[in-house]
Amino acid sequence: MADGSAPGGDRRVGDLLARAEAWVADDPDPLTAAAVEDLLRRIRAGTADEAITDELAELFRARLEFGTAGLRGALGPGPNRMNRVVVRRAAAGVAAWVNGHGGGRRLVAIGRDARHGSAAFLDDSVAVLAGAGLDVVVLPEPCPTPVLAFAVRHLGAAAGIMVTASHNPASDNGYKVYDAEGRQLDAEQAAAVLGAMDLVERVTDLPLAGPGAARVTRAGEEIVDAYLASLVGLLGAPRTQPRVAVAHTALHGVGAATVRAAAWRVGFVDLHEVDDQAVPDPDFPTVAFPNPEEPGALDRLLEQAAWSRADVALANDPDADRLAMAVVDPPGRDPHDPASWRPLSGDELGWLLADHLVRRGDLPADGVMATTIVSSSLLRALAADAGVAYAETLTGFKWVARAPGAHQRLAFGYEEALGYCVGDVVHDKDGIGALLVAAEMVSDVLAAGESIPGRLDDLARRFGVHHTRQWSVRLEGGAGAARIAAAMAALRAGGPDRLADAAVTRVEDLAFGSPERMLPPSDVVILTTDGGRVVVRPSGTEPKLKAYVEVVEPVGADGDLPAARARAAERADAVVAALPAALGL
Repeated sequence: MADGSAPGGDRRVGDLLARAEAWVADDPDPLTAAAVEDLLRRIRAGTADEAITDELAELFRARLEFGTAGLRGALGPGPNRMNRVVVRRAAAGVAAWVNGHGGGRRLVAIGRDARHGSAAFLDDSVAVLAGAGLDVVVLPEPCPTPVLAFAVRHLGAAAGIMVTASHNPASDNGYKVYDAEGRQLDAEQAAAVLGAMDLVERVTDLPLAGPGAARVTRAGEEIVDAYLASLVGLLGAPRTQPRVAVAHTALHGVGAATVRAAAWRVGFVDLHEVDDQAVPDPDFPTVAFPNPEEPGALDRLLEQAAWSRADVALANDPDADRLAMAVVDPPGRDPHDPASWRPLSGDELGWLLADHLVRRGDLPADGVMATTIVSSSLLRALAADAGVAYAETLTGFKWVARAPGAHQRLAFGYEEALGYCVGDVVHDKDGIGALLVAAEMVSDVLAAGESIPGRLDDLARRFGVHHTRQWSVRLEGGAGAARIAAAMAALRAGGPDRLADAAVTRVEDLAFGSPERMLPPSDVVILTTDGGRVVVRPSGTEPKLKAYVEVVEPVGADGDLPAARARAAERADAVVAALPAALGL
């Protein structure tokens, strides 16, 4: 029996039981405490099989790590899950960081989505923050993530907290933290919060403010109104525009009401919502995964677009910080047939938005266009052609938001995973602001008698066909981690001479950063090939090795764009097929 009295395995089980018992004593949530207590009771009684002990060990074998994206994980008890103990500890870490680094600011803005647990996590955070002597503004509940990111600067707050797991499955929740500029934390800031979290021994010892504490303000719709007014400023000069029929889904998230209000404000958007996905629902009942990138996630949107004969179909993810677009492609196909609608890639929408801003002719003189090293290189060519400053960053919007240098501001930023930021309103991904600018773009396309696929064709003719592809392999456990490390080491030692028919002309190791690219250290290797590149990195959230492939194929003098696209796809297929052998896998 696992009583901890015997050496070896029993001692380890005894240590596990002691940690679990201490957790139960410190857990303010009777449901998660009872779940752990039930496992403990069965193990103590000797009626538990190995699976029960393994279940308890999984909950306590590690902890969710607080990083630059905050916390994210499955709901449940123990330090390796999202729960009220973990959230109170995180809130205490944020409070200590603000008190130590806030520069005199003592206000924190906080919002939440509609996921399971979000309301309790927000209430716990408010109690801890106010109990630590901070002023707290609670945004209208629930709210989109971009509204919270906007509110931080709008209110002059020292920090912001958004309780959300974005587009993760219904079983997850998360906790994003923003600095005073409304940006996700950088590594130094996240380390400071984590260090403060580590000093919390028992969350039940934290001072808590009561529900009616004077330091806590419940904001009304005035913050949302200010956000919407700022979004209108992202659009070009007022002019007569064709109305745009937009099919829209919020994917059971919190974006629908704000999108509806934004559409009403700009006046040229006729919204056709996917009604059964417009109301927040933490179970996301009509989609397997509430991520616009996942196969099948946009099926109901495309049906709505076909039924309403929309000009464009747009989707926000559940916290509305991302945007996906689908169009009829090729033009001329029956728009009443959902099969006629094609979801664009994240890169394609990024190109289109950047091209639209350039065509508008009102980019600020100090503006910068930015994207990440795993996104397409077409933005670099487009910015150079337009005479606009360009920056390239590591993966993640925390880097994109910091791309502008001194005396510069972000005019447009994007990452291939459907994240877009237009202008200086929000210093993070903003799926609602991007939606308005995308609708404006479609209106301009209609006014010119053109099509979205036609705009993509024009970009390909000007800058070449940029074909992007992702590849990944899942390698679990210690053996998998060793194989990933070995693959990265092999690349750093020189890597392959060729990938299929493409010669590898350069290998860049970012382990110590890149002064040339002005990038900080990262576990990334970039292979430059004849007419393309491959970026290889371990996933930061899963036991995977990932590669981002891009090939650039010029359109020949004959102007045969379909042939150029076919050549690009064939080259990309060959590179992807060569990757496992090149990586020693």
